Parts: sequence; C-alpha cells; structure tokens
Amino acid sequence: MKKPKKITKPKLPKIDLGKVSIKRGKSVEEKVKDAISTVPHITNDTVADHREDVLSSARKYIYPLQHSKHSVVRISITLLVSVIVAFFVFCGLDLYKFQGTSGFIYGVTEIIPFPAAKTGGTWISYQSYLFELRRNMHYYQTQQQANFSTKSGKAQLARLKSQAMDEAIQNGLIKKLAKQNDISISSQAVNQQVQVLRSENRLGSSDGVFKEVLSQYYGWSEQDFKQELQQEMLQQAVVAKLDTAAQQQASSALKQLKAGADFATLATQVSEDASTKAGGGQYASSITPNDPQISPYITNALFQLKPGQISGIINTGFTLEIVKVLDRSGDSLHASHIQFNLNNSSTYTNPLLKKQSPHKYIKV
Repeated sequence: MKKPKKITKPKLPKIDLGKVSIKRGKSVEEKVKDAISTVPHITNDTVADHREDVLSSARKYIYPLQHSKHSVVRISITLLVSVIVAFFVFCGLDLYKFQGTSGFIYGVTEIIPFPAAKTGGTWISYQSYLFELRRNMHYYQTQQQANFSTKSGKAQLARLKSQAMDEAIQNGLIKKLAKQNDISISSQAVNQQVQVLRSENRLGSSDGVFKEVLSQYYGWSEQDFKQELQQEMLQQAVVAKLDTAAQQQASSALKQLKAGADFATLATQVSEDASTKAGGGQYASSITPNDPQISPYITNALFQLKPGQISGIINTGFTLEIVKVLDRSGDSLHASHIQFNLNNSSTYTNPLLKKQSPHKYIKV
C-alpha cells in the first residue's frame, strides 16, 4: 500500500510594509481648497467671456424648449384653421345645398352674414330669409298640422320658400330706400309701440300669455317680435315719406280743419274710406281701447283727445288719418275720421326690381 503524498502549503509572498503607501481620504479643508482652486478667477477683463461661457452652456437646453414651443404654436394654428374651414364648409353645404332651417343654422346666420340674394347692389341676408320662412313653417306645422315630407307638403314648402325670399328681398329694398331718405326706426320707438299695444291689451293679458302666443303660433321670442315690428314700422315710414301726394292731401285737410272747416262736410268731400265717407266720416259703432277693428295707432290717439278735439295726421302704416272725438262715455267713445290711402310699398320697390333683377344664391 502506497503512502499518501504530503500536501505542502503555498508560500505567501513577503510584503515590505515600508514600501506600501496607504491612500488616505482628504480632509474637509482640503476639499474646500480644491473646490476654490477650480473656480475661475473673474475680473473686469474676463467677465464678458465668462458670461458667454455660461450662456452657451444654457443654450443647449433653451433651443430645444423654444423649438418645442414653436411646434405647439404651429400645430395649434393648423388645428384652429382646420376647424374654421370645416365649420364654414359644413355651414355652406347646409345652407346652400341642403337648405337647412334648424335652430342651430339660423343662429349661425344671425352672427355670420351669409347672403341669400343680391339685388341692385343690396345684399339680402340669409338670416332675413330664414326669419320669414321659419315662422311660416312653424305656423303651418303647429296650427295646420302640415307635413312637409309628403308630396303635397313639399309643394307647400316650396311656395313658402318662394314667399319668404320675396319678403326678404322686399325688406332689403325697403332698408335701402330708408337709408337713401335718411329714415330710421330706433329701438326706443319700437319699445314705445310695444307699450301702446300692451296698454290696449292687444298682446295678451300678461307677459306669459304674450310669450306663449308668440312661441305657439310663430316660434318667436319677444326679440323676434320686435324685429318684425321694427321692419313694419320702417316700411310704413318709408311709404309715408315717399307718397307725397297723400301727404299733401292730409296736410291740406288738416289746414282747412284748423281754419274752421266742418269736419263732417270735409270728410264727405275728401275722405277715401268708402264705408264712412257718406256719413261724414263717423265710425259705425262705438270704439274701445282694444277694438280689433280699429288700428292701435287710431285708438291710442282717440283716447288722448277730449270730445270735440281733432288730432294731427296719424300714420297707420296703410293710411294717413285725422280723427275727431264726438262723445265719450267711460271706456268707449264715438268718433269720425278722414282717411287718405297710402300707396303700397311695392310702388317704390318694383322700379328697383325692374332696374336689376335679384340674383338668388339658393333655388326656391
């Protein structure tokens, strides 16, 4: 049996401790000295160079940030322009191709003056066309149960569109004539007329009834009603000024009455109301403040007069009139009038239409 080999331990090298250097950590004072030694020495001569070094180091962070801001601005502007273009494309198609009449598209035309027609240099707004069309559509749908999706309903709608366009053009020409003749109707005058109508109970017994009637029959707000009233008053003022013959007749009659002429005799001679002329201009029955047979302009004037008194010239929109109170008892009275008929507004707008036919941007 063989003897096991003797295992010898490896010899470790001898280390000369005198030749080994042990690295020692720096003290706090040494670190502060080192930090101070690395700080550049700045003088008046080197301050500009030092500032440029600092700014150049910061620019590598600033430039990407500026580029990012510019990109955001460009993207935002591009999106905004795209939305605006898309909005106008949508509105253009809805108005001129599909002829939409929704409340949304009507609200758009109240803000943006899309044209519906042009005549004699006068633009006819799409809003004025829709204003006339929508009220008639509302009336026939709610009060006549019209169905514009049927064959007969479509034919009826086509007639309403044509009528609305004619009315819008007529209103546009009236505005043109009013501007040429320096005629205007203020919002104050409109509000005063509303008060006259309300005082005579011609607009319902309360605000609620008034608004309900407007909404139910025409789909109107109170502001819509005032818009229509202002247009009517403007038309009346234009016709009254341009119909010089009627104005001269009325002025002549009033002058004679002030000079002592007998009212009944003059009414028989010059009044253009065939139903009262033979009776000296006297109305057939007594009149009340809210008499539906008498113009509110007339009743308003009559109830401000005393028996025997004569009014000035009253423009009812269709006639020029002079009235006289014969007697009064409570809330009713008897009266006479002398009437001069005004020309129809078409007397003054038709020549403009003949001179240049309107160009319509939608097919009606």
